[in-house]
Amino acid sequence: MVSFRFSTEPRSDRVVLRLFGDCDLSCLLELQDAIMSALAEHHAVQIDLSAVGFLDSSGIHAMVTGYRHAEQQGRALYVTGATGIVSHVLTLTGVADLLAPPSSGHGHEH
Repeated sequence: MVSFRFSTEPRSDRVVLRLFGDCDLSCLLELQDAIMSALAEHHAVQIDLSAVGFLDSSGIHAMVTGYRHAEQQGRALYVTGATGIVSHVLTLTGVADLLAPPSSGHGHEH
């Protein structure tokens, strides 16, 4: 198991929340806090999963909860960089489309 950590990188139109390691129940509260803090300070949050090797339902729950909160606040939250098993889990659970990046016409990178 690879310990979870995250970093934030503010950009002009969003903040990138980069996740590292395994995203499971052990990091649920830390991930929820990171997402909610990012949403409180920025109009758009991009969650970069490119360095996540494992994602379970706890991580998905935190991201979907963040997505719903963002929508209620007129903000945006989306996921990029998922590969391998992480991408497969997002697709199998049906949240890959929900958390997909906005179209390129909205000025966000993919």
